[in-house]
Amino acid sequence: MRHFPFLTDEQRTRLFSVEPRELTVASPAPLVAAALGATLYSPGDRPTLVADVQKMAARGCLSMVLCLEDSISDRAVPEAEQTVVDAVVELARLDAEKLLVDELPLLFVRVRTPEQMRSITDRMGAAVAILAGFVIPKFRAGEGYGQAFLDALHDIRRAAPEQAHRLRIMPILESPEMIHSETRVEALADIATVLRENRDDVLAVRIGATDLSSIFGLRRSRDLTIYDVKVVSSVISDVVNVLGRTDGGFVITGTVWEHFADTERLLRPQLRLTPFVDASDEDLRRRLLLQNFDGLMREISLDQANGLLGKTVIHPSHVPVVHAMSVISSEEYLDALAIDADLGGGVSASPSRNKMNEMKPHQAWAQKTLLRAAAFGVAAQDVTYVDLLEASMR
Repeated sequence: MRHFPFLTDEQRTRLFSVEPRELTVASPAPLVAAALGATLYSPGDRPTLVADVQKMAARGCLSMVLCLEDSISDRAVPEAEQTVVDAVVELARLDAEKLLVDELPLLFVRVRTPEQMRSITDRMGAAVAILAGFVIPKFRAGEGYGQAFLDALHDIRRAAPEQAHRLRIMPILESPEMIHSETRVEALADIATVLRENRDDVLAVRIGATDLSSIFGLRRSRDLTIYDVKVVSSVISDVVNVLGRTDGGFVITGTVWEHFADTERLLRPQLRLTPFVDASDEDLRRRLLLQNFDGLMREISLDQANGLLGKTVIHPSHVPVVHAMSVISSEEYLDALAIDADLGGGVSASPSRNKMNEMKPHQAWAQKTLLRAAAFGVAAQDVTYVDLLEASMR
């Protein structure tokens, strides 16, 4: 599988100077984590899960979560568990019999308890091989909570080593001790210890903005980004500080964007007209504004500026926006290549002759940029996010 699978050969040649790399669930973990992109959540009680997964694969979604936690009611859990088990078994059958039109996305199950992890994987049998892992809600280190999920993961691997050896977890940081200032430092330090002791079991770290906001009775409007909600943005800052370091850190994904339909606006749109005029596609700009995507695009830009990669999404229409904005520009790529090739230090003008490249301080940025380039590709010279959106939003 790879990003933008729906593009024709002609479109790929026109849009990319370096195409996205092919990858599988067995690809190196840093590359898989960087390639998660828009991770689409789907409630586990949907009767059409098999069709949904195939539809999203065709539309370029590379990672999906079948959710057994907050997206379904407590009384629906047993039925949802069986729906997820049945869907995974059926998808595994279709995959084995080569009946799938498109490659499956990376599939994760968001579980409630370690016991639920063991139970559903036992019922899946050999079909567990198509899973990429589990999403762990409200992850914390206290009282052995986080380690219990990791122990369950290890048990599943031992029970089915042939099928389950690639399974990893994605913990979600969203509990009250993460947002309360008097407990955050200790909570993050304890979480970092648990995750680093199990480094190979952790694919990426996610941040639950909705749960964190709810602790204070807050919900951001479509006119604002999560960085305008200061009690939550301070959590993001501290998570990146502790868990996103270049030495032994993790990929940290962007928080969920909740809006997908036109609603009344308080503030002016934040999407510049000029790039769309240059691309002769002002109609695309109007479509983006009508669907609230200017706010999403601003938040993605701020995610990337703050060290977050990828994004939790709840609507298929968000997927192409996240992916188009994850492609590396030609200018960024040339900068990264120049910096990565020079380990001796010093300063030089960028290949585009419009900025300073400082070799040692920018080295970690260059390596992260080249990893993202492998996952999402490099845009051809003069190709912008507008061109990529135009090709993706079919």
